[in-house]
Amino acid sequence: MSKENAIKKIESNEYDEIMKKIYFTEEEVLKQKERYKKILELFSSFYDSGREIRFFSAPGRTEICGNHTDHNKGKVMAAAVNLDVVGAAAKNNDGNVRVKSAEYEKIDVIDITDLTPHKEEYGKSKGLIRGICAGFKNRGYNIGGFDAATMTQVLSGSGLSSSAAFEVLVGTCMNYLYNDGKVSAVEIAQIAQYAENVFFDKPCGLMDQMACSVGGFVKIDFKDTDKPVIEPIEFDFASCGHSLCIVDTRANHSDLTDEYAAIRLEMEKAASCFGKSALREVDENEFKSKLAYVREKAGDRSVLRGLHFYGENNRVERASSALEKGDFEEFKTVITESGFSSYMYNQNVFSSKQPLSQPVSLALAVSDSILRGKGAWRVHGGGFAGTIQAFVPSDLLEVYKNTIESIFGKGSCYILSIRPVGGIEIK
Repeated sequence: MSKENAIKKIESNEYDEIMKKIYFTEEEVLKQKERYKKILELFSSFYDSGREIRFFSAPGRTEICGNHTDHNKGKVMAAAVNLDVVGAAAKNNDGNVRVKSAEYEKIDVIDITDLTPHKEEYGKSKGLIRGICAGFKNRGYNIGGFDAATMTQVLSGSGLSSSAAFEVLVGTCMNYLYNDGKVSAVEIAQIAQYAENVFFDKPCGLMDQMACSVGGFVKIDFKDTDKPVIEPIEFDFASCGHSLCIVDTRANHSDLTDEYAAIRLEMEKAASCFGKSALREVDENEFKSKLAYVREKAGDRSVLRGLHFYGENNRVERASSALEKGDFEEFKTVITESGFSSYMYNQNVFSSKQPLSQPVSLALAVSDSILRGKGAWRVHGGGFAGTIQAFVPSDLLEVYKNTIESIFGKGSCYILSIRPVGGIEIK
């Protein structure tokens, strides 16, 4: 449909049903309609708007439990959230993928006849786009050129995986524009991880992409990374009397890639003491019986991060079981234990390179003072800087939000909903 027809469909409420599913309230749907119109304006200001324009959406994600376990074939619990990146896209015939993001000045242009990694694109969105195209082609799927305009609510550095949401959006566009939507959500997540690992040069795990692509509450077991076991968790979060808050400490973590990478490398180093490539391949009891040996071969921090890995795997099972039974008090206990393990064992709450800068530690301390015995709190995502997660009882929400924002600034406390679907075409 052309730009004009797309606007007519928005104004005639044809998208309302799917929008209510992913944005929840009538008020928010009205806001999103205006947002979608702005995306159309952005598209038409850079491209021919008379073509068949289609809308796509991919959510951010929140990590519920399983901090830094996915890259060692562990278990995680995650959920898609109601903040998303939306794209208006149309096919072209010139063999290029063009993406104009509202948040950036330049258009990213990728020639899909060149699908090799470019070092100058490491750390840049161009690398991600090229990697997505390569991933589709490597798996035998169709690829083709398209023009897209995007707008995101998943702010960079928010801990809600803006890069994974962007990757899933590009993959979702390619899936529906050239493959009739037949590529599964799991495969899109795997392609997105491949793009980030090989073309973006970031050794991430698969959790972020999987949560963004699949949607809802999910438990994911990465024992077989080619065929991860994904289990949706049925739980009515709206009925538990708590809010999910993500606190953005607004600290910059762009120069901490080596800190993130060290966690995976040190876990793998511990696994190598047993002739294995990942800790999931090492029996937990055998690991614990040989701590002195691992300490000698891999160092103390590898031992501690290994202990965190096994503890988190167990906590994911406990947390998912608690939700399935409707025992939210037990769930909160597990989440808080997860946070302490990340702090003490995984050691990803602050950077040892910047010991005087500890915004995440401060946010956790404030959360502890307000929520102890009542809610739950933990580091969120990669750590070192960025965000924490808190489950806040309704009667404490105003106090918690006001206290947090008095320290980290207005708008630093996100109050979120869980989105039931992942990357989709809006139609």
